[in-house]
Amino acid sequence: MPEQIIRLGVLGLRRPPVTRWGAGELLPMAVMMPEPATAANTRVMDEAGTETWYLGGRDLSLWSGDTAYYRDNLVSGQPRIWVALRGGDPARAQVVSVSADPNEGEGLSSDLDLIVGAVPMPDAVRAIVAEFVDRNHVEIPFKRRKRSPTALSEEGVRGGPRVLQPGDKWGSDRGRGQRS
Repeated sequence: MPEQIIRLGVLGLRRPPVTRWGAGELLPMAVMMPEPATAANTRVMDEAGTETWYLGGRDLSLWSGDTAYYRDNLVSGQPRIWVALRGGDPARAQVVSVSADPNEGEGLSSDLDLIVGAVPMPDAVRAIVAEFVDRNHVEIPFKRRKRSPTALSEEGVRGGPRVLQPGDKWGSDRGRGQRS
């Protein structure tokens, strides 16, 4: 199965808490290609309490079996990369996964320990994904399955009688509470 790996850097945005009792919110903000030489979990900018952090790099793996999903993402009008983070503190947060597959992004969002966000796909990554889809996509035609023939009983009826016979029913002559 053909595979292509693209190394991406991930930027995160940390907003200040709304109340003094709340914690700040960390969200994926963007992906960069090529990955910068900056160390992971480094604050890049601080503007009025809103901080931008470089959270680290992660491999985006493209698989030939998922090209239909990548193609759907590319033709959506706004192609996205799904980024999954673990941890709310940007100084210790980990980039768990990056994906161009919308179904995988949806699957990641079901894990309550992860912070998942869809960020815009950079033009350079879009070109690589489009070229990968063009090179590896195979259209699989829809095949309607034919029903298998059913076995006929001795009476020539499919599957047996539809109505229970009196001997098959739960009657008053069986079980507890027999009536006399």
